[in-house]
Amino acid sequence: MTTKVQLAVSPERGSEVGEVIIEVVSAWSPLGAERFLAMVKDGLYEGCKVHRVVPKFIVQFGIAADPLKQAKWQYTIKDDPPKESNKRGTISFARRGDDTRSTQVFINLGDNVDLDGQGFTPFGRVTKGLELIERSYAGYASNKPDPTRIKAEGNTYLEKDFPNLGTIHRSTIV
Repeated sequence: MTTKVQLAVSPERGSEVGEVIIEVVSAWSPLGAERFLAMVKDGLYEGCKVHRVVPKFIVQFGIAADPLKQAKWQYTIKDDPPKESNKRGTISFARRGDDTRSTQVFINLGDNVDLDGQGFTPFGRVTKGLELIERSYAGYASNKPDPTRIKAEGNTYLEKDFPNLGTIHRSTIV
């Protein structure tokens, strides 16, 4: 089964909002797909910032704008066995080890097949708007946002110390 998710994204502060469509493929990662869709339905991604950008590698987002919303979803889920490769345009959960997927996801900007053997399992692919994602603000590479502080302080921290980050304004199942 596939489900489409629409994101309204501005790649950096002050830029126009554009559309990104993600096709979520449950067969690739049943637990990952279910989790991502549940978080979209609950509005977790609305207002969240694109907090990690590594040009030609990945764009990462998924820490809620509101720490209370983040806390609700902070529990982890088990890994799905890889069925698809981390090719350009696919989306996977970030992880810190086995069975540590929670809310953060990344979109592959290149063919990152080296991630396949590390347990990063794609659960979907961008079918529209990848060029918009590629324009995400990457100017904080040397002084990047601290995920622990984002979880604790939300967008208050990011807007003060990292004002140019891109934003996921809305996420909707279509």
